[in-house]
Amino acid sequence: MTPEGDTSSRGRLLEPPEPSAPQQKDVTGSQSSPPAADTSGSRKRVMSAPNDANASQSLGNEESTLKMMMGLLAFESHQELWNSGYYSQFFGIGGVVITVAILMLSTGYFGGIAAPLAPYFRPYLGQVPKKRERKRPVRVYMDGCFDLMHYGHANALRQAKLLGDQLVVGVVSDEEIVANKGPPVLSMEERLTLVSGLKWVDEVIPNAPYEITEEFMNTLFNKYSIDYIIHGDDPCLLPDGTDAYALAKKVGRYKQIKRTEGVSSTDIVGRILLTFKQKDADTDFNVAVDEKAGVKPNDEVKSHLSHFLPTSRRIMQFSNGRAPSPGARVVYIDGAFDLFHAGHVEILRSARQLGDFLLVGIHDDQSIRDRRGYRPIMHLHERTLSVLACRYVDEVIIGAPWEVSKDMITTFNISLVVHGTVTEGNSAGEIDPYAVPKSMGIFKIITSPKPITSVSVATRIVDNHEAYKKRNLKKKASEDRYYTQKKFVSGD
Repeated sequence: MTPEGDTSSRGRLLEPPEPSAPQQKDVTGSQSSPPAADTSGSRKRVMSAPNDANASQSLGNEESTLKMMMGLLAFESHQELWNSGYYSQFFGIGGVVITVAILMLSTGYFGGIAAPLAPYFRPYLGQVPKKRERKRPVRVYMDGCFDLMHYGHANALRQAKLLGDQLVVGVVSDEEIVANKGPPVLSMEERLTLVSGLKWVDEVIPNAPYEITEEFMNTLFNKYSIDYIIHGDDPCLLPDGTDAYALAKKVGRYKQIKRTEGVSSTDIVGRILLTFKQKDADTDFNVAVDEKAGVKPNDEVKSHLSHFLPTSRRIMQFSNGRAPSPGARVVYIDGAFDLFHAGHVEILRSARQLGDFLLVGIHDDQSIRDRRGYRPIMHLHERTLSVLACRYVDEVIIGAPWEVSKDMITTFNISLVVHGTVTEGNSAGEIDPYAVPKSMGIFKIITSPKPITSVSVATRIVDNHEAYKKRNLKKKASEDRYYTQKKFVSGD
């Protein structure tokens, strides 16, 4: 190929080439032929007129010189391409040919010509640095009932997110839960709010099936572009005793995470059933279940014992690990946050929208009992992890003081203290815990988006005592088998 062909192939990327020089005329006045013109005519002129041969040779030399100058100008005008490092290894005629071929293949300007030549240049193309292609994010799927959402659910989803780039969560329908486990405590809407509020969740699929059928598995792979299906190391069995994830394991698209020890929805239901027998949000909520319910006298004490083993590492895994930026508007809200529910998620979202950084104070177990007359169902560290898992929370104070003091406001640079309209317990007659921020003009009451409370959630279980007792007996047998056969699982 000629240098002119080289410049024209790069016309769409670089500046267009200069127009070709006009053809020269010979001494007789006729237009001269290019170097590869009719050789017979040239031979006649050589034999008949030696002077004409000298003139023709001189014109040929001038034309070659002109072409060389044009090539140098083209090289100079696009020298940055040669100096960029991509073509530094291709000097010489062979390098020019390879470069022209690369440009033809990459721009498609001479696609019809370059295609037949591609096999000849393919060995050289590997020497040219390739642009790194962007990889598709790995999408993982995990499903669950997520009834009575707790830190064990949150930790499972945290681990699942670590196995991919995007986490899609399926929330099992009410009908499927009834068929496979028993009546759910929370509605589908409440469970969707809780799952969507977790910081590790990217997408949510409502009304997911309990069993990973072939049809649903293909839907996950094709419609939602799922790469792997995730579940914990505890067995998930269908009523007929078969594995709910057997198909995903069979096709090699299943990954396993470590179950969080010490908590489950079954365990929480058990704590409530063993401790409370009737609904009375104001005075007698802490009445123990009587002997007719099959509860021994010391079961009330046992119901408050948790098997959760808190570690600093677990808190670090849930924490954002960042402080407010200079000048950030810090919003503070406090509470018990027991039986973390959809009402908690919505009030935290509302509070977060009022500033740049949301600081949440979590009261300790004894403070709650002293002022409200009953222990929280979940202890302090369990409640801390549930709050930290919420995507709207930036930081927590573990065991926050009941009263918001001036020193506390200064220490954390709090700009606004908020409280919801829905409260639990009776605090009449005691000192106003928000007296200081009110006097400073930085206190605000915000409307609670949902009228749900921890008491109302527990009441649903107490009012349907027999149904949940039967459900727990069924699930407890399964959990006992798991703990009997449990083996160490690395990771977490």
